[in-house]
Amino acid sequence: MRKWKIAGVSAAALVVASIFVVPMLLGARAVPGQGDEPARAAQLPIGQVMLYSSGVGFFQREGSVEGDARVDLSFPVSDINDLIKSMVLRDLDGGHVSAVSYDSNAPLDRTLKSFAIDMSRNPGFAEILNQARGERVEVALANAASGALTGTIVGVEKQKQVVNKDVNEVQMLNLWCADGMRGIKLAEVQKVRFLNATMDAEVKKALETLALSHDTQKKAVSLKFAGEGKRRVKVGYVIENPIWKTSYRLVLSPKEQEKPYLQGWAVVENPSDEDWKDVRMVLVSGRPISFQMDLYTPLYVQRPIVVPELFQGLRPVAYSGRMDEVPLAYALDQISDMDEGGQLQQEGKSRFKLKNSIDKRSVPQAKLAGGGPGRDGWADESRRKQKEKLDLGQSVSSVATAARLGDFFQYTIDRPVSLPRQKSALLPIIGKDVEATRVSIYNEAVQAKFPLLGLRFKNTSGMHLMQGPVTVFEGSAYAGDARVMDLQPNEERLVSYAMDLGTEVNAVPSQENGRILTIKAVAGIIETKVKNRQLKTYTIKNRNDAERTLLVEHPVNTAFTLVGSKPKETASDVHRFEVKVPAAATKVLAVTEEREDQVTYSVTTSNDEQVRWLISQPLASQKVKAGLQKAIELRWAKSKTTTEIAEMKRQLASILEDQTRMRANVKELPTGSDIHKRLLKKFDEQETQIEKYRTDIKKAEGVEHTQDVAFRDYVAAFSAE
Repeated sequence: MRKWKIAGVSAAALVVASIFVVPMLLGARAVPGQGDEPARAAQLPIGQVMLYSSGVGFFQREGSVEGDARVDLSFPVSDINDLIKSMVLRDLDGGHVSAVSYDSNAPLDRTLKSFAIDMSRNPGFAEILNQARGERVEVALANAASGALTGTIVGVEKQKQVVNKDVNEVQMLNLWCADGMRGIKLAEVQKVRFLNATMDAEVKKALETLALSHDTQKKAVSLKFAGEGKRRVKVGYVIENPIWKTSYRLVLSPKEQEKPYLQGWAVVENPSDEDWKDVRMVLVSGRPISFQMDLYTPLYVQRPIVVPELFQGLRPVAYSGRMDEVPLAYALDQISDMDEGGQLQQEGKSRFKLKNSIDKRSVPQAKLAGGGPGRDGWADESRRKQKEKLDLGQSVSSVATAARLGDFFQYTIDRPVSLPRQKSALLPIIGKDVEATRVSIYNEAVQAKFPLLGLRFKNTSGMHLMQGPVTVFEGSAYAGDARVMDLQPNEERLVSYAMDLGTEVNAVPSQENGRILTIKAVAGIIETKVKNRQLKTYTIKNRNDAERTLLVEHPVNTAFTLVGSKPKETASDVHRFEVKVPAAATKVLAVTEEREDQVTYSVTTSNDEQVRWLISQPLASQKVKAGLQKAIELRWAKSKTTTEIAEMKRQLASILEDQTRMRANVKELPTGSDIHKRLLKKFDEQETQIEKYRTDIKKAEGVEHTQDVAFRDYVAAFSAE
């Protein structure tokens, strides 16, 4: 027989059944005789639970049915979309699935209007009877002596009647009976029964719909299986479930040669309204892509209104109208960011919980003062007990078998699990000796003065370790808390759990910027190669009575290159330098980073001070210095000419300004007067000066142009090393 494997569960031959999903309203149990053939109801308890670390769970219900059977299930409204998307049904022994039906999510008013009697507006007695016009009914009157009347409803009308000289309005039910039309006061009607069975069923369904609408949190799903004899059936589906989590205990032995013991617990939760009893449980460590899509809400597309030809007349034909797209709301499953390199991000480091635990290797044991032999003996026994290794494996053993599931990793719980509704549980899944080396880890951004006690942890458990908290024990005493990210088998990762108060680090930065390495001139451009250097000195003082292996984390600076000391390893954000510091000793680690930059200067645009600074550099050759000196002289000569031209122009402007003043005075003076003659003579002398200045300025501007051309041509051709 051919085997199929669905969601990791082997099953017998999968009967391919045609599943017709027919949305219709059902109660908690399907009611025979209302359009559905009678079927024996069966129960399918949950037999297997597979929980994923992506926020979903695969649940499989298992049981047996006999003949034509119906299975009624109830789900929260929020799970219906996942149910429609993922449900897998199997009738394993020759039967088949005939139909799957579930409560519709159509608006209540729309559903109520679909029945023969519209209950959407809370109709009264008269309105219900008016809606049933033409239906045969049996009417019982308050006056029992009159007996029951049988007839067809014509309608309900209002009539005015005079009672004790008062005009009152009464409602009359008009019936067409065997002996003709009869009018009955509606107030005298005690009971009305529909004689049409279909009409009676429609009213009952409308009332049932109203009753089901009161529980908006639950929806009924009915599964129908068809076949003969007793058969095994399985129903599987994926719905939202809290992620399963892990927490660890790591016991460090006082004896260095003994391996630490790692115990792992899985935290699982049953948030449903159904107890899990003796279920097979599988915990999958992986992040399959999972999303939600709204398949449950009915979607209606707008259609154009077409006017019949009879009424259209001469209006132009509209062949189509706008059809607004109805969006489908969906959300991608969020996958938490993980640092694949195994390092905490800077924000995570700042949120580290640092426990001020006292390292037994760095602080001497305190002695009891004033105690007698009995107290001293008690203290010794207490210290001995604390140094003993906490043997967690003696009392609790792992109940899970680890194996790969494609690209994922799964823990199969070896024993059936029972978990009541709305309860959580801790399940032991790991109990192994692992490899770990004691180190102290210093990162200035985490703690500027003290390193952290930690471990170079290697996952030799043979299992994938999910991220989670780690409680560390030193012997039998609590030592601190750590956090581990996802670890593949044989992968190494650093973990830290306490502050190392016996070791102190002083980090001092310094820098040496702008040291010139080479100078050369290329077509009037001075190219210099400059070395920038950053130096950070870590002074490490070990006050402990044992050697410390310190890992110094130095930030990665992509703009600089490490020189000198080589790191033990490099992560995405830090270099790690390993330093072994003997007991009661001090060591210095110097981390040097360099960067070479090329800085250029244009001889044409640089000022004289910059050029003289370049000439003064020891690395500049004599040819470069001589060339730069000549460039300064050429530019100085041009600058001198420019200054002379500016002075002549200033003096010329002064004369022209003085002439303007004298012209105004000449107009006011008597012709032939001594002052008038003197001003005219001065005008004549100034005109001569003006002509001379203009001639000299023009000549100087020619010299300036020649000097500028000579300077630029020289600079453009200047190259030297």
